[in-house]
Amino acid sequence: MKTFVDETGVTWTAGAREENTPRHHGRWYLVFERGAGGEDRDVLAMPEVQWQTRATAERTLLTMSDFELRRRLHILLQRAGLEDGASPSLGAALEPESGRGRTNVNAG
Repeated sequence: MKTFVDETGVTWTAGAREENTPRHHGRWYLVFERGAGGEDRDVLAMPEVQWQTRATAERTLLTMSDFELRRRLHILLQRAGLEDGASPSLGAALEPESGRGRTNVNAG
């Protein structure tokens, strides 16, 4: 597990949880827990990030930068609708008009 602080000063812990499944690979998946130890935590799961063993998950998390952990956390917060951005139902937010139109150029 690895603890980090997001841009708003909230403490998060990145860890791994084991899925109850008969398969032998990809049983451990990434989770983010908000709050300090001992209190009731909000948990956000990212099941597309998987590991075969707990040891591999822990080793990987220890080598991940805080920047990468915050990036993945923002993806989950957007999915949950807790932060502006792409969501499963609406997709990505539309960008305001910048005055530049889309190019229609064939790169090939």
